[in-house]
Amino acid sequence: MKKMINILYAGMLCCGFAAATSCSDDNFGPDPDKDWIGTTNFFDSSEEAGFQTYYTPAIGRCGDPMPFYDQKAGDFKVLYLQEYDNNGACYHPFWAVSTRDGASYQSLGEIIPTGTSTAQQDASLGTGCAVYNDQDGLYYIYYTGYNVLLPNREVVMRATSPDFKTWTKDNQWCLKGVDYGYSATDFRDPQVFRADDGMWHMVISSNLRFAEFKSNDLKTWEHVGQFPMVWDRMCECPDIFQMGQYWYFVYSEGYRAAWSRKVKYMMATSYEALKACFNDPGANWPKDGHEGVLDSRAFYAAKTASNGTDRYIWGWCPYRVGATIHDKNINVGADSEPAWSGALVCHKLIQHPDGTLSLGEVPAMAAKYDKVQSLNVMKSEGYANGTLSGDGAYVLYNRLGTANHLSFTVTTSNNWDRFGISFVRGSDSKKYYTLVVNPENEDTRKVNFEQEGEEGIGFVAGIDGYPFKRPSDNIYHINIYTDNSVLVLYINDVCAYTQRIYGIQKNCWSINNYGGSITVSDVRVSQQ
Repeated sequence: MKKMINILYAGMLCCGFAAATSCSDDNFGPDPDKDWIGTTNFFDSSEEAGFQTYYTPAIGRCGDPMPFYDQKAGDFKVLYLQEYDNNGACYHPFWAVSTRDGASYQSLGEIIPTGTSTAQQDASLGTGCAVYNDQDGLYYIYYTGYNVLLPNREVVMRATSPDFKTWTKDNQWCLKGVDYGYSATDFRDPQVFRADDGMWHMVISSNLRFAEFKSNDLKTWEHVGQFPMVWDRMCECPDIFQMGQYWYFVYSEGYRAAWSRKVKYMMATSYEALKACFNDPGANWPKDGHEGVLDSRAFYAAKTASNGTDRYIWGWCPYRVGATIHDKNINVGADSEPAWSGALVCHKLIQHPDGTLSLGEVPAMAAKYDKVQSLNVMKSEGYANGTLSGDGAYVLYNRLGTANHLSFTVTTSNNWDRFGISFVRGSDSKKYYTLVVNPENEDTRKVNFEQEGEEGIGFVAGIDGYPFKRPSDNIYHINIYTDNSVLVLYINDVCAYTQRIYGIQKNCWSINNYGGSITVSDVRVSQQ
């Protein structure tokens, strides 16, 4: 992992910004004849090697995180499917990282390898989970064995370890969906947990149904039934847990429609009532203002783990492909589907008094970004004494570093004011990218992703947005964390919005107003 970079911009920029869009980071170095700190031109920046906050492997990317709190070690182990650009015939071994706070990680390397032959059931691996059994002192990982060449393309398999280091695959055991009336091609993503009957339960995603098994020893499993998914939508990566007096079912809804592909949850006061929610999903969405959706389309395949005090959720933020920064920032893939896998993003689960959930910043994040940077207004329009007035008003701030924490407060003058935060913005930019806090109606706000500027396309439909309730006092406390191109926006304790925006680093950023007026206060940028 690379060293944390705390310097600002002096000694970073070298090439003439008259031709900035053709510059590369190779010559982005010191030039004593130019005051780059005082410039505002667009710079075509590229990703730094390594990461500072949102874990990405040195080679490849993270897919489908499977977090587990290890009480013996006192840390979280986050397993994930290791993805490469060229996977080969056998792919997606389980790799893992450890963390105590969700903000800093240590790689544990490969945990569960794939099979060595395309003739084996586990030629490739799919999502699963890890648990610890006090009865026999063993760690268990249940996982999907995937092989498109076999009659049972997906089955559930397991491995055990006494120390979470040396793992033994149990090749004499597996669960086949066809043995219980389920699909041979869709039988995956096992999640193991203790239900309120004290037994171990396993929920598996099959074809538009969840299969359920139970056990008292994590060895022998009994099929106990099934319950539906959400209408005609395949629900992946189930995660079931109790938090206080409520039970929760977190799942990732994979569907052809762009607006549906997100991490969601159901809630109830018992495990049996939780399963019953899926009998009529539309009538049982959590009353949280966004039908149980937890984040944007750029946060997927998420699961949770708790240390007994706090519960965190990990998902992946997809990378994007494209010829340039501008192409990548709006290209979410064929048929509006993001590329698979990316960077590991962690949020803290916030449980509200009525039991509904939202996502908030991990406490260790703010502590990690503890070096306050110089903040300068580089350019503005319609801005005076902290107030932005009129359509098109903005205030442009100086360049960001590779990883940043931005915090500020926006107070709107009424229930309909619209504002945004722009990145990859220069004084000469014909395209830049904005998180727009848009009034959908008087009481609902929605964070939208837009490409602004004279050549911008406006709202990027494939990326979609995130709705939340307007704060009753019209005060928005905003925290934004960036690490290379990964960005997470938090508003109060009701909105988390993850996004991938290439070119954030080494460019200016702005706060904008679109009609009416807003007041901006307590603006701060800090780094590590």
